Parts: sequence; structure tokens; C-alpha cells
Amino acid sequence: MELCSGSFRTVQNLNPRRFLHTLPCTNFVILRTSFLQFKNGASISLKLSSFTRQNQLLQSTQYIGNLYRFKVLASSSVALGTEKDRLPGDIKVTETEEPNSRVRLQVDVPPVVCEDCYRRVIVEFMKQAKVPGFRPGKNVPESILISYVGKKNVQKATVESILKRTLPHAMSSVTGRALQDSIRIVTKFSELEETYSSLGSIRYDVIVDVAPAVIWNPENGYKNLKIVVEIDSEVDSQIAYEQELKRRHKSIGTLRILTDRGLQIGDLTVLDISATTIDQDESKVQKIPSAESKGFHFDTEDSVKLVPGFLDSIIGIQRGETKSFPLVFPESWKQENLRGVHAQFTVECKELFYRELPELDDSIADKLIPGCTTLEQVKELLLQRCIEVEQTAKEQGTDNAILDQLCKMVEVDVPLSLFEEQGRQFYGAKLLQIQAQMKLNEQQLASLSSPKAVNEYLEDQKENIVNVIKQNLAVGDIYRRENLQFSTEDLVKEVENSIAEFKRQKQEYDEERVKGQVQEILEGAKVLEWLREHSEIKYTTR
Repeated sequence: MELCSGSFRTVQNLNPRRFLHTLPCTNFVILRTSFLQFKNGASISLKLSSFTRQNQLLQSTQYIGNLYRFKVLASSSVALGTEKDRLPGDIKVTETEEPNSRVRLQVDVPPVVCEDCYRRVIVEFMKQAKVPGFRPGKNVPESILISYVGKKNVQKATVESILKRTLPHAMSSVTGRALQDSIRIVTKFSELEETYSSLGSIRYDVIVDVAPAVIWNPENGYKNLKIVVEIDSEVDSQIAYEQELKRRHKSIGTLRILTDRGLQIGDLTVLDISATTIDQDESKVQKIPSAESKGFHFDTEDSVKLVPGFLDSIIGIQRGETKSFPLVFPESWKQENLRGVHAQFTVECKELFYRELPELDDSIADKLIPGCTTLEQVKELLLQRCIEVEQTAKEQGTDNAILDQLCKMVEVDVPLSLFEEQGRQFYGAKLLQIQAQMKLNEQQLASLSSPKAVNEYLEDQKENIVNVIKQNLAVGDIYRRENLQFSTEDLVKEVENSIAEFKRQKQEYDEERVKGQVQEILEGAKVLEWLREHSEIKYTTR
């Protein structure tokens, strides 16, 4: 039964000591031997898929979704996994800006370059082909070699060689801006073959995502943030301390069955509850399933989040008695469909109990907190713990409020590859959590890992994913603008801690990737620390 109205919010944990894990990536379209591998008639893709195979997914238990820094191409040859060699002629590259921080490169390869690639392919085939009647490695007449290998195969290999050699040169114009793993040749391979066959030259298009610009509105608005942080009253250290002491005291009490009186504050009861909507037209009256419960254990001192008036309406009820009464769900109720609804509740009291509590003194100190000898010692420890919880809640609430504010102040044209990467990381983490809780079988995991399931998640969570990316980009931009730094010692220490945790969990890891992730977290933490110091922050209790 959902009689409680409350909210719980996940906060971003930028503590550099958080447990680091990576989501391994698979499904590369890679360079093999001396030629690119293409599917005939399909668009060519050099993009790295950011989703994982099922067995790899299960090897990881957590992830990091922070993207404070963009991983851009330091050099196109390094990014594409091939050396950038000298061409016999110049290629022509026409750059066109497209939406979502995307650039289209139209690459025109002249005949002189295509001819050079053709000659290299012939030499390569001559080294590898075992033509009957000729010793391996010996020169074979070109016409005989082509007849043996097949003209179509030579043509395919030539087109692949042209792409492999010219693509690094074509990417030079976006070096330093292009995002890793976002390069895609979008011209169909069949079209490239046809053009080469008829003209002896090639023209192809490349799409690449580039690091988006972060536009502040107003400019430098992050320097004058005015933040209001709402903290739940339950987090107040004094209130939480009193409630926790009371809870621990009650936990060591003895329950006694009540037979000679009705329900009072401080008692416990077991209730059967049902509710229907109130309407003058009885045919429109409906049950409220979320308000129904059988055997609901109710502590009358824990009624803060009940529907207003519920507790007052059952005070005095006796064992075996049934009461019916109308209530109105408040406009702040967490279930939107019940806000403002007039409901008729029916409650049957199944059992009644009261507590016999021991005297709250030094004699029960060890039962309240093992190891304590005095009540004063118990109170001091509880209060200290509650103060720490309150401080943590304030810090996390402040970070969330700051990030929300930053998100509203920046305009970012989010690249599709970045959106998919972030979204798939979120989905991967969600899947890992489900797997840990439910132990999915292979069929269930395959269903949840399907492209359809992932795409549905990306569409459903689009706004949230975009907002997270905007927040992270804003943080990264501030880090650069304010020339913030963290110590090398901190980086080394946190990397060592993370790797030690991987080893303890017997998990595989990539040290460079761990280092990069730790660096991103340290950068984010440094920015939030700077923003807290330079913002006007007001705390309110809700």
C-alpha cells in the first residue's frame, strides 16, 4: 500500500574515492591487414559501438558517466589506427557544418592518387598470390595476375586502399575537434566502386562529430550563482538524532497485545485497508489499488507521510472493529493521478499492540549502541553521526542545485555520438543493477540488451541524458576557463586506490582508462568546490 508521500533523489557523487569500473566496448569495424573491411552495398562505418556483449556486460558492476573532458583526435592517423603516408597528389576536402555539432567532409581523390593506390594493391597481390607457374614473390605479368585474382577483387582492394590512405589526410581539417569513435564514411561502397571504375577517381563523404561549443547565457553567469538548496526536515541533525534515539529505544521494547482499549498514539496495529473514489454517480466510483493493503503493520508514531487525517480517523479503533471515513489526497502527493482525489477509506483493525519500554538510562546503553557504557555516550555518538549525514546531504543537495542551475545557463548542440555514448552507459549501469538484483537468465538478458530495448530507453530518457551532458560540458568549460588544477599526488593516489579495488574484485581493467576517469572525477570535484566558494547559497527546510 502506498500511503506515504515523499521523494528521493539520486545525487551525482563526485567523490574521487568512488569505486571505478569501466564498461568494455566491442563491435569494432577495424582495419585488417592492409585493407579496410566493408560490406558491399552498405554504409561504411568506422564508429566504435559503446554497448557491450552480454558476457562482457556481466563482468562489470558499476560505471562512470562523467564527461567533463572531450576525447578529441590528437592526430587523425593515431585515431584511425593507420599511418598518414605521403600522397603523390593533393586531395580536396570540402567541410560543411551540420546540426548536432556534426561536420560533413566531402573528399575528392584525384586520379593520380587512385593510380598510386592501384599500383600498391598490385604489388601486394603479387607478393601474396600463388599464381600457378610462377614462384612465390616473383613478378607476375599484370594481366595474368588480374585474371587469376579477379578484376572485381582488385577493384575492391584498390577502393579500400584509397580510403585507408586518404582518410587520415581528410581528417586533418578537424584534428583537435573531432570526437573519438564518431567518424563514419557515409558513401556506399558500391557507389565508390562505380565512380572509380568509370572515372578513375573517387569522391566520398565523411561524417564526424566535433566537440560542441558551450554558450553561456548570460556570459560568465556561473560566476554569480544564487542557489537555493532544499533539505528534507528529516535530515536536520537535531531532529534526526531525536528520532534515531527514540527508534533505538523502541526497538528494545517488548510488544504486548491490547485487549482492553482502543488505539492510541504510541501503539502498533495491523490493518486491512481499502479505498475508493467518492462520486455522486455510484457507477463512476473506482477502487484505488495503490491504497489497498492486507496486514499493513502501522506504527502510530511514524505517520508523518500518511494521507492527512488518516491517523486521526483511526484513533480509538479496537481489535476486530472496522471504520470508514473520507479523506482527500493533497496536491503534493507523489502519485500525480491521486492529487486532489476525494477517497473513502475502509479500515479493519486486525491486531493491536503497545510497547513496554525500559527506562532510558545507562543500563541500556550497550543495547542502544554496542560498546557504549553510558546514555550520554550514546547521545554523543548518535548526534555526531546525524551531523555527518546532514552535512553530506547539504553538500550533495548543493552540488545538485548548482548542476541544475548550470544546465539552465548553457546552450549546447549535443552530438549524436555523445548522446548515444552517455545514454548507453546509463542503460548499461541500469542493466547491471537489474542483473545483480534479479539474476537474469541469458534469454532475459538478451531481450534487455537488444537494440530495440536500448533505443526505447534512449528515447524515453532523452531529456535527462541531454541535461546530464550539458551539466558535464558546463563543468568542463569552467575547469578550463578558471585554469583549475589538482595535484599529481591526488591523481596517482586515486588511480592506485581504484586499481587496488579492481584487483580486490578480480576485475580486468585498462590502466589508462582508469586514469582518464579518475582525472575527470577530480576535475569535476574541483569545479564544484570552486563554485560552492563563489556562489551565494541559501538553505531551506521542506
